[in-house]
This record gives sequence, C-alpha cells and structure tokens, in this order.
Amino acid sequence: MTFSPPGFTYRERRLHQIMFADHDYQRVERAELGKDKSSRSHVTVLDCIEKDYTVITMRSKDRPKLLFDTVCTLTDMQYVVFHGAVHTGRMEAYQEYYIRHCLEAAIERRAFEGLKLELYTEDRFGLLSDITRVFKETSLCIKIAKISTEGGKAKDTFYVTDVIGNSVNPHIIDSIRQQIGHSIL
Repeated sequence: MTFSPPGFTYRERRLHQIMFADHDYQRVERAELGKDKSSRSHVTVLDCIEKDYTVITMRSKDRPKLLFDTVCTLTDMQYVVFHGAVHTGRMEAYQEYYIRHCLEAAIERRAFEGLKLELYTEDRFGLLSDITRVFKETSLCIKIAKISTEGGKAKDTFYVTDVIGNSVNPHIIDSIRQQIGHSIL
C-alpha cells in the first residue's frame, strides 16, 4: 500500500474533482436518454430512518476502476461511507453503500457512547477476522475500531453496542472473554 504526501492528490482523483465541479453528471444524464434502458446503470437512493442512514444501491456494467469512481463521487458529494458491499459477476457489478452526510457523521463519531473493549495480544494472521467473527456471533455492532500493531503485539480498541445501538449485556462480554481469552480482552 502506498500513501501520498500531505497536500498531494493523485491525477485520477483530481480529475474526478474537476469533473464534479464542472457538473459532468448532467451531461451524462442527457446522453443516456436515448440509450437502451437495459444497458444503463441503475441507481436507487433510500432513506433508512430506523438506522439513520441513506442507502445507495447501484447496478451497472462492470469495468476497471468502477469502485474507485463511485467512492470518489460519493466523497465529492460530501458523503461518508459507513458500510459498503460490492459484488461483481461476469459482466455486472452491484454496489451498496450506507452513507451519512459528512458533518453529521463527524459529530456522531466524536460523541459515541458505548462499551470500550481493548485487546492486547501477540499479533497473528487472521486475528482481526477472528475477533470480528466473535463479535458478530454474539450480536455486537462495532461502532468505532482503532487497530494498531507494534513490536509484534496487536493493540486493538473496539467501541461496541448491541445491534440496536443499546448498551451491551454483561453476560455477552463474559461469553466473548471465554472465546477470546480473559487475559487478552
């Protein structure tokens, strides 16, 4: 993985920003009017009030850099993707994003109230996968995760609630500690 220096924007990312500022999407909409509807992309936007998200689903012909283009566009529109799923077939791509507006998301991230779980153990391949599987099996929802590794040790912090967003039942924590290890969590 490579990181760009502060203040540096990749050429393709900058192209997205310029095209969005130029309202290129309006020209694409007009050009799509004459095309066969079965070959066009299909985008739906639904409000999920009970979860306080907007769900965007998209079906389109699959192509290289489709995910990159989609995420750049959502970012340009000042949305924060909280969850996403991408499925591709032979010729078609299906993308689903759970998003919030940027300001609302930033406020809620800092104001989170939930149970803080700290994990400290030897790092190993598949550790994060194993931990999140245990959380899922015990119906915990990870709201914030801070993952770090230093000197071969994993130090991970998870802020969790139950699936509805309420406080976690202490019996569930006991169950998790039994599965993961009392000295680790």
